[in-house]
Amino acid sequence: QVHVVESGGALVQPGGSLRLSCAASRTIYAISAMGWYRQAPGKEREWVATSISNGRSIIYADSVKGRFTISTENANKMYLQMNSLKPEDSAVYYCKANGRVVGGSLRDYWGQGTQVTVSS
Repeated sequence: QVHVVESGGALVQPGGSLRLSCAASRTIYAISAMGWYRQAPGKEREWVATSISNGRSIIYADSVKGRFTISTENANKMYLQMNSLKPEDSAVYYCKANGRVVGGSLRDYWGQGTQVTVSS
């Protein structure tokens, strides 16, 4: 069963903006953190930003600090506003929720990813 879904990826010109969405199923509870990661071809997946305790604390990778912003709608839904996009931001962006489902143990739930391409 799919528990986490990202959306909003698109082709955008350098300097443009996109807003990505991540929705975690309400069957996941006790979510301690939700994060954004990205992976470009030939590179390892890298951490982008994390929202802890439904936005109580938000941290960003140096590469996106000042350009990307996380906002949360509720404990199970967040957004990533991406401004001043650069070609090096091109990647598949993944959302991860850390929580549990009824009868399960605490673990990470990953989405399938959404493609962001920054190109002129």
